[in-house]
Amino acid sequence: YFKNLKCQKNSSGFLMEVCVDSVESAINAERGGAGRLELCSSLLEGGITPSIGLLQVVKQYVRIPVYTMIRPRGGDFLYSDREVEVMKKDIELVRSHGADGLVLGALTEDGRVDAELCMELLAVSRPLPVTFHRAFDMVHDPMVTLETLVSLGFERVLTSGCDCSALEGLPLIKRLVEQAKGRITIMPGGGITERNLQRILESSGVLEFHCSARSSKDSAMKFRNSCVNMGASLTAPEYGLKVADMSKVRSLNAIAKNTL
Repeated sequence: YFKNLKCQKNSSGFLMEVCVDSVESAINAERGGAGRLELCSSLLEGGITPSIGLLQVVKQYVRIPVYTMIRPRGGDFLYSDREVEVMKKDIELVRSHGADGLVLGALTEDGRVDAELCMELLAVSRPLPVTFHRAFDMVHDPMVTLETLVSLGFERVLTSGCDCSALEGLPLIKRLVEQAKGRITIMPGGGITERNLQRILESSGVLEFHCSARSSKDSAMKFRNSCVNMGASLTAPEYGLKVADMSKVRSLNAIAKNTL
């Protein structure tokens, strides 16, 4: 059980990464066959840095590698000096609390990779492997960006092919895989479901994919006050949770096995 903590590529050679923001989701993802977790808080915002408490408890309950999101806030990927201080401190903290890898990214105002900042963040991250997240989908020139990420030393890039979902971005994902020639892993993510996974895997030739495989779960609260919201006007439902669904993870796993 404890023997091999390396990222387990399945016997058929693929790896499913599930993004999770709770201990329950982490456990469900592992049980369903995920090979790696991307741990964050607030998936509603696309994922931000999780608390150390969440990381520590998840590490107690799962054996697969846990890659931790380093993103100080939602929104764009142009960071102030203060935010960079927070990112560096967060990297040091999650490293010392058992993160197996990191997920981060930063851009310049004109839509290029902030190579200088990424180099600093990668230096703080060593020796952990680092994934460049979907900031990639906001860049001006993806082909040029890919070369930058290779030369900086990122292990993989998570991308929806610069489109609203990996299915729509499939043509670009294919081109990126051809261009990468194995120098960096291309991992499609964004709207991947049981309905489209086979097509994405067959057309792109990737061996890793990223999904959330979640379903809604109603709150256990019996007493409810519907007059009050805990966030801004655009909020998640106060009495609904989204949790990684073991059976969804299982069926994605089965589709990938059959396809590859």
